[in-house]
Amino acid sequence: MAYHKRSLDHKIDYGIITPVFCLLVIGLLAVYVATYHDYPKNLAKVMVQQLLWIGFGSLFAFVLMFFSTKFLWKLTPFLYALGLVLMVLPLLFYSPQLVAATGARNWITIGSVTLFQPSEFMKISYILALARLTVWFKGKSKRLTFKDDWKLLGLYLFLTLPVMVLLGLQKDLGTAMVFLAILVGVVLISGISWWLILPITFGVLVAIIAFFLIFTFPQGKDFFFKIGMDAYQINRISAFLTPFEFSETIAYQQTQSMISIGTGGIFGKGFNHLDLPVPVRESDMIFTVIAENFGFIGSAILLMLYLLLIYRMLKVTFESNNLFYTYISTGFIMMILFHIFENIGAAIGILPLTGIPLPFISQGGSALISNLIGVGLILSMNYQHILAGEIESEQQLRRSYRYDY
Repeated sequence: MAYHKRSLDHKIDYGIITPVFCLLVIGLLAVYVATYHDYPKNLAKVMVQQLLWIGFGSLFAFVLMFFSTKFLWKLTPFLYALGLVLMVLPLLFYSPQLVAATGARNWITIGSVTLFQPSEFMKISYILALARLTVWFKGKSKRLTFKDDWKLLGLYLFLTLPVMVLLGLQKDLGTAMVFLAILVGVVLISGISWWLILPITFGVLVAIIAFFLIFTFPQGKDFFFKIGMDAYQINRISAFLTPFEFSETIAYQQTQSMISIGTGGIFGKGFNHLDLPVPVRESDMIFTVIAENFGFIGSAILLMLYLLLIYRMLKVTFESNNLFYTYISTGFIMMILFHIFENIGAAIGILPLTGIPLPFISQGGSALISNLIGVGLILSMNYQHILAGEIESEQQLRRSYRYDY
């Protein structure tokens, strides 16, 4: 029994668990401060919910760690199909009040109870599906031709298009950008020729530049509104481009966020000390709480924890030497990186607001559990790699024993 415990401990990567644990603790403290100042009557309820979500997510991560590569491979198509089915539900069961407030129909709400956001779990299913597809396709041929690169891109599009259509119907542009970031990460390491990637990248950059040029024209906003762009999306971009011109209206959240972060200074104002009101700072704007309470030093420590986590995930990926897990890890790392970049970038005013939560920090069950499931996949990678090594060592020992006798 003691040997089994030592063996299990040996297979768990505490280098990944430690930064995740620290981030979760920081998240609990930040959510406590935000709720204490903004919704003091709901403080106990919010904290209990956050602890329960951490508990559920950690349990899922622990169970997932024991999934074998073969089982995960077989399970992936079912998870992808289930994810698509779940993403249809917010179009049928939603809260008109929540849609009016956020502009998106991405949460399942039945009656007065908001359950969860299916797209958060679809991110994990999508990462698994991309990884499985890539390994399967590359396994068909030892050397891919330029024509094969186009085929692989076509298959990626086949997997991505249903997700994007559903996100379009939900009007959830922010989450759609996360899926694109995941896709970009997998494409970059899939072996597709740079002669194909570079022109596509150039075309995307030209399209982005053209969009912002047209948007800044006098009739640009009207043009985009007429072709179907939602008013709340236009307002968010306007607030991003010239925030202090709209500081009392559409850019109030972003300008308050920037001022709040600035007032934190180098060392911050101290724990549980907030002076400025910032809308939705318990979730989308949680970084403002950390910056105002703990200043530049606290914010830097937060970023260092993220860097440590990503470093450890990369290290495990390289050591595992398993293509399926490599693509899974790449997708999850891109997902985390985009969340960090977009959330903090929006908070400090260098990116538009998209409603993207900060991983392991923001209040909310769907994103938190999804992130912990992703951590479970990385832990599974390390567990299975060490387990395979132990089995191989035992087999070599048995072969050596037979040879000697």
